[in-house]
Amino acid sequence: MPDSDQSTRSASSDPSVRPGRSVPAPRHPAHPVDRAFLNLERRRPDVRWDAGGVAYLSGPPPALADLRAYVGFRLGDLPLLTSRVEGGRRPRWQPDADFAVERHVHEVVADGPDAWDSALNTALNAPFAPGAYWGVWLVHGHAPDAYAVCYRFRHACQDGSAAAMTFRTMLGEGEPSARPVPGRGRGAGVPRRVGAAVGLATKFVAGSLAVRGYRPDAAFVPSGEQRLWRGRVAVDTLRRIGAARDGSAHDVHLAALTGALSAWSARSGVPLPRVTAVLPVDARRADEEQTWGNRCFALPLELPVGAASHHPDGSPDAEAPLRRLDHVMAATRKLRGETWRQAIQDLVRFMPGRPTEWYLRRVLSPRLTNVMATSMPLADRGSLGETQVTGTALLPLLVPGHLFGVGLSFFGDWAEVSFVADRALPLGGLLPELWEQAVEELDLSSAPV
Repeated sequence: MPDSDQSTRSASSDPSVRPGRSVPAPRHPAHPVDRAFLNLERRRPDVRWDAGGVAYLSGPPPALADLRAYVGFRLGDLPLLTSRVEGGRRPRWQPDADFAVERHVHEVVADGPDAWDSALNTALNAPFAPGAYWGVWLVHGHAPDAYAVCYRFRHACQDGSAAAMTFRTMLGEGEPSARPVPGRGRGAGVPRRVGAAVGLATKFVAGSLAVRGYRPDAAFVPSGEQRLWRGRVAVDTLRRIGAARDGSAHDVHLAALTGALSAWSARSGVPLPRVTAVLPVDARRADEEQTWGNRCFALPLELPVGAASHHPDGSPDAEAPLRRLDHVMAATRKLRGETWRQAIQDLVRFMPGRPTEWYLRRVLSPRLTNVMATSMPLADRGSLGETQVTGTALLPLLVPGHLFGVGLSFFGDWAEVSFVADRALPLGGLLPELWEQAVEELDLSSAPV
């Protein structure tokens, strides 16, 4: 059943709604996680609290006017994007009477083939229009048959799962999300669920307090400008490595990230005494709309970057990649289970606003975590008119004091890794290559002898 404050409107009552689609009512309560991000924005107005993604397409780019018309048509299926937060103690999403698609859809034209990176960086760092919660940038001009569409949103507006649905609505072909959710009606009984949720909250609150005295060393002086670097491997490679040890493709990604960080630290000269990643977990119920706000829970996971990767004589240790994978799998095994996933869902659904905001501030603090790591299934295919999506990149939230945000998007046959970091991060452009090399090492180590 949908939430009690949602209603279903037929296509006959609203021509912008497709038949069979459930669209929330005009006013929708802001979730405690939405309110937490809004308060973070108010506390730190100097900080960017946005995330997003980039779709790369082959074919001639559309005119800006045509893209605006196309986005405006698709917005009928995404009512959040034409809403804004209103109200004081109990804020609600409600339709924005002053909404104009022209304030949200823009273009950046590269000055020839050599200006592609500069044009994309402009889209990555452009401010939102006053009052806008999101923006789309058409990036083109470097080639006649290639362009990109960059979508960015304030995190108070959406989380990754909602943004993935936006991708599928705008550019995908209607595939359902592959996000894992607890089975309908198969959860544990209420007392057991309450106990699991309380135990989970206690565990992570205690973990956030245990590092109160930790003072992270600044690895570089931020410039304030974000950059994007990308890599990719065949998705079947990640799945095969994970399945061989009863793990997941995401486990393999995190193990490869650990290896890449170890190599990056050695080459950049940036010491990494500890690396703890923030893992956003989608906590929507199976029947819950994906278009509205945030339903995520942030979990800290320490990555074993300090584990030895060489023998005492200096020769490479061929088993080191698999030890990293086993370490990651041991930490994520509970999170893959039905009981803990249900507990996360219950926490996000019922935790009051102030504890939610306190926990989010703690878990995002560089005293506890220093990398944002997310992954998201996007779609099997994508297109815009006659042009086809050939690649994707997630733009994770880059938290002040973190080294970088890393996202893994599953699109078609590819697992595409993206690193978002400040331009001043030493040797940041090496990270995707080092991640690809770490995946290859895992693949070789896990191959049957």
